[in-house]
Amino acid sequence: MFDIKMVTLFNTLNAQEEKEVSRYLTNDTFRKKESIFSEGDSSDWFYIVKKGKVKITKLSQEGKEIILEVISPMEFFGGIAVLRGFPYPANSVAMEDTEVLKISRKDLLSLLDRFPDLMYCMAMNIGDRIKGSHETLKSIALEKVEARIASLLLKLSDKAGEKLPEGVLINMRLTKQDIAEMVGTTVETSIRTMSKLTKAGVVSLKAGKIVIRDPDKLKSLI
Repeated sequence: MFDIKMVTLFNTLNAQEEKEVSRYLTNDTFRKKESIFSEGDSSDWFYIVKKGKVKITKLSQEGKEIILEVISPMEFFGGIAVLRGFPYPANSVAMEDTEVLKISRKDLLSLLDRFPDLMYCMAMNIGDRIKGSHETLKSIALEKVEARIASLLLKLSDKAGEKLPEGVLINMRLTKQDIAEMVGTTVETSIRTMSKLTKAGVVSLKAGKIVIRDPDKLKSLI
């Protein structure tokens, strides 16, 4: 049985509260590249990633997809729109076969009213993520591509890093396309930049995942 206290949002709940919240959770699955919701859709559901990963995206004026955020297991998405009752402000797409838990807007608002600690945890998390999205868009607008990729890799290592003897493994599979979309550049530029970092010994690949071998060098590029 899934332990909802693995989700940061719910880790302050006691056993009785945990049981109560679990009654409102519904399972759903999405195939790789399947849309979960689109910008402008009615915000009917609040989502938590149980397995897999989800990208939150916007389209630029040129029609290019920009990844604002990658949602990993035990993280939630769709919260701002659900709380405020306005349409989803971005798109969400499964990056791989993904399983989610979801709560209807009506049930979530009821739970937040009954358990104020949930509202506090949710507000703090949303605030941090709004700041992160703002920094992403600012970086895309102002920084050179190499600096943007360096900043992205360091951010992901903080979020999903696993220490190895040779460095820090970013424990998620990212294609060059994913990296390009997360920093607002072309796939070709992403490939060239990652190749340059690899040749310089700053990063390497291990079982298809990125290992940061020289974090200080990455920081110096920002």
